[in-house]
Amino acid sequence: MFRKIFLLLLCAVTLSNAFSQQTNTSANVPSEKDKKKEERKQHIDELIQREEDGALVFNKQFLFGFKLNTDGWTALYEHGRYKTINLTNTWGIEFGERKSHKEEKITPTDLSTGFPVGNPFVYGKQNNFYYLNFTIGQQRLIGGKGTKNGVAVSAIYSGGFSAGLLKPYYVTIYDPNTDQTYDVKYQGPSDSLFLTYPISSAGLTKGIGETKFVPGLVARLGLRFDYGRYNELVSAIEIGISGEFYTQDMPIMVNTPPKKFFYNSYIAIEFGGRK
Repeated sequence: MFRKIFLLLLCAVTLSNAFSQQTNTSANVPSEKDKKKEERKQHIDELIQREEDGALVFNKQFLFGFKLNTDGWTALYEHGRYKTINLTNTWGIEFGERKSHKEEKITPTDLSTGFPVGNPFVYGKQNNFYYLNFTIGQQRLIGGKGTKNGVAVSAIYSGGFSAGLLKPYYVTIYDPNTDQTYDVKYQGPSDSLFLTYPISSAGLTKGIGETKFVPGLVARLGLRFDYGRYNELVSAIEIGISGEFYTQDMPIMVNTPPKKFFYNSYIAIEFGGRK
């Protein structure tokens, strides 16, 4: 009887030891995630070492981005070619819209039901002001050299040509004199219908064939925080200021004096790749 109990206990201890050894062995085997993490660390260490030795880690980069400006929005594309470890020559294209701080969107509603009955419109808006910028510049590394977290701070400066585009802003009005509705644009200080009887926007494409081109110049200065410096993927945040000067006044609102020079600050989210 005691012999059987002893043999059972011996078997239990043996199985327990075997299971414990197997568990320890499995724990010592790195997972696929750990392997990739270690490979990534080694890759970054290699890139840092190459850079410290004076070699160019990448040859070129490209990125897309979106800016929120204090007076509108901008979509952008930028292409860069590395000249040295710290300096990259760039060229870029930007398209955006500039707005007045006095713009206020109105949604027409049915007074009896309270439901919208037309397209929202901006009261007193004279023109949609779009722009297409073509720039050349440089990206200069000023901080983050050799850091393993891959965060780099760069100064961004560029300048170039701006194509200002003024599209007349049309609204649909109700004319009580004729009891009809039709689309109109601002005709000047003597225009009594445009500001008195608007009921909705005439649509974004209305007036596109009357778009006026105005040439100008643009300049930009900013700081770029690149969170993927030692990565084939670009992931960055940029903050800065920019200014544009046009050869003619660019009227946006009827009751706001037009101007030639526009200044704004911005924050941008940017992503892309390196080769």
